[in-house]
Amino acid sequence: MVMSRAALEAEIRQLILASVDVEGLTEADLGSDIPLFGDGVGLDSIDALEIGAALRKKYQVKFKSQAEENREFFRTVGTLAEFIAQNAGITLE
Repeated sequence: MVMSRAALEAEIRQLILASVDVEGLTEADLGSDIPLFGDGVGLDSIDALEIGAALRKKYQVKFKSQAEENREFFRTVGTLAEFIAQNAGITLE
């Protein structure tokens, strides 16, 4: 499947917004390079589990449990898009 990076990132933003309950969070808050956790958007580990479950369901990707590399995949919308593209057979254009 071929998809534009912008389209995949937009899907991920929508998925994040549908998965987490953060008052006032909008797509504009979820820029490609804005950290999702900590001083960025401020999501927490429970949010990461919810997002991970939604990503598995939508894209049939698997994350390694307790793997340190998951932190890197979940760093930003952009890093999630790269991970999904590499693991779900999506070619980004």
